[in-house]
Amino acid sequence: MELTTAITAFTALGQPGRLAVFRLLMRRAPTGARPTEIAAALNLKANTLSHYLATLEQAGLISSRREGRALIYTVDLTQTAALVDYLVTDCGRSRPDLHSRLVAEGAQRAAAPFNVLFLCTANSARSIMAEAILNRIGAGRFRAFSAGTTPARGPIPAVLELLARQGFDTSSLCSKDAAGFRSPDAPQMDFVFSVCDAAAAEECAPWPGQPLTAHWGVKDPNLATGSEAERALAYATAFSELNRRITAFAALPIAGLDRLSLQNRLDRISLDQE
Repeated sequence: MELTTAITAFTALGQPGRLAVFRLLMRRAPTGARPTEIAAALNLKANTLSHYLATLEQAGLISSRREGRALIYTVDLTQTAALVDYLVTDCGRSRPDLHSRLVAEGAQRAAAPFNVLFLCTANSARSIMAEAILNRIGAGRFRAFSAGTTPARGPIPAVLELLARQGFDTSSLCSKDAAGFRSPDAPQMDFVFSVCDAAAAEECAPWPGQPLTAHWGVKDPNLATGSEAERALAYATAFSELNRRITAFAALPIAGLDRLSLQNRLDRISLDQE
């Protein structure tokens, strides 16, 4: 990376608001987010956000694309990787004490079972479904958990009823606080997946153990309106989407993939390309 390019990128990130936008889009990589979603998550005015996005895009750190009438902003992972490489390799002279954490293969276990955490805001619907699905189809290879950033009192009854009809044992399913999975005695996660956009947008510290992460956003079935049948269809649709992605994940040859290849496969699942 050229010096002037690096300076432009660092300057773009050297302002709290722009950095917050970049961090949010990184958590939503590779799918990205609409400006209205970013503004709502960060409580930004539309004109302020527009300036932030323009500066980050001019620096090459993010890009935009059209999906129908919607404009979607995403992190440019290639340019971001080049910036990190410049900081570590050029500025840091490739010192191992600087970059060892970035390339640590030890953070990814070589053998099953792999611990997987599904995150949502309330941990009452989508993440509960995901926990149940993976624990059934990935038995022996995975141990699935779920949690919420602001957990509800318990799972939505409609979710438990749907799972019961599908033959799942729901007796142990409950809403849990994500903070509990950061404690020293909590199981160390190998993978952390956010399944709702609100949870992915929230600020949070890095997870212990450097687990691989991905955002598998699923439309919130709790917001469905209409008849009882229409609301039931919303839950069934969310279940189907989660089941499809988790089935693809469970089929990955995890032990045979390096971290970069595995991250790329997780991103493909996010985009429904697996």
